[in-house]
Amino acid sequence: MASNITLSAGVRQNLLALQNTAALQSITQNRLATGKKVNSALDNPTNFFTSSSLSSRASDLSSLLDAMSNGIKTLEAADNGLTSITKTVESMQATISQARQDASFKGASYTVDATTIGTASLKNLTFSGGAVTGSVNVALNQLAAAATPATVTSTGAVDYSANPDLSALNGQTVSINGTVVYTFTNAVAGQAAALKAAIDGIGGGGVYTATLAATGVNISRADGTNFTVTTSNAAVATSIGIPNNTTTTNGVPAVAASTFTVDQLVTSINGNTSLQGKVKASNDSGKLRIENLSTEDLSVVGVSGTDGEIDGTTGVSNTATVGGNSVRKNLITQFNDLRNQLDKLADDASFNGVNLLKGDTLKL
Repeated sequence: MASNITLSAGVRQNLLALQNTAALQSITQNRLATGKKVNSALDNPTNFFTSSSLSSRASDLSSLLDAMSNGIKTLEAADNGLTSITKTVESMQATISQARQDASFKGASYTVDATTIGTASLKNLTFSGGAVTGSVNVALNQLAAAATPATVTSTGAVDYSANPDLSALNGQTVSINGTVVYTFTNAVAGQAAALKAAIDGIGGGGVYTATLAATGVNISRADGTNFTVTTSNAAVATSIGIPNNTTTTNGVPAVAASTFTVDQLVTSINGNTSLQGKVKASNDSGKLRIENLSTEDLSVVGVSGTDGEIDGTTGVSNTATVGGNSVRKNLITQFNDLRNQLDKLADDASFNGVNLLKGDTLKL
């Protein structure tokens, strides 16, 4: 039994040496395996706790470094997004400049059929579609308008029944537009009526009309043209109750029926506020040229479906179409596609779910 084994001093010393060697070997192997000289507080309390504190600090710094690295990646994603958006905006600007420089608007020229248009009824050229809002009518002809008579109204208080004696005006005259229409005589009775008859008969009758009133004589010209009444002296003006040397201002001449010329239609179309910047008209060697300033088709009602001339007829068969600007239309489509890419570029500028271009907040 072991308790009965007796070891000599030399053997005992050698056995202790072997045990110490085995212990040191175990310590060395542990240090080699862990790479640490101090693995527990028993090895070296001071160094162990100092090392533990420094290791914790290094771990914290490593975590912060990882967070900063993630933050940098987030900023890089936002920067890449901004760079892509900037290039897209520059492409949009180039597209707009190209569209502005393009002037390949389509147009068509039409002969105006004045005979078919006539003047018995009002006929229009109607524009719709394109950039025009609703329907816009442009008159092709003008109907006759009646004249508003030009009138000189009596101003004096003349009562022929109370003061019929006009013999004092013997030899005095009344003129219209510089032509003497009546000369007073010594006769006493009937001179007011004679003055009226003379005025009514000017030009064969119907041009002027005189009306005897309690205050004097009212004179009108049927066609609305202004005229001047002149008396040889102030006494005549007072006696017949009209102002001396008076030009009328209230007449409106009659307007004859007519079909508008190509130049008149050009002025009417270009001067229409509802068509400005949308439709342009010009005189194309005697034809009316209609230019569509839009990317969409323009409809023109009033163009004959038989001979292609403007005659004011209506209906689907009498509707002409002026095409839109296809170059600008394609550029608009390109611009809209680029604009739609802006949102996609902003959506893609994220890292780890954080998108600074969408308003997210980056925390480190």
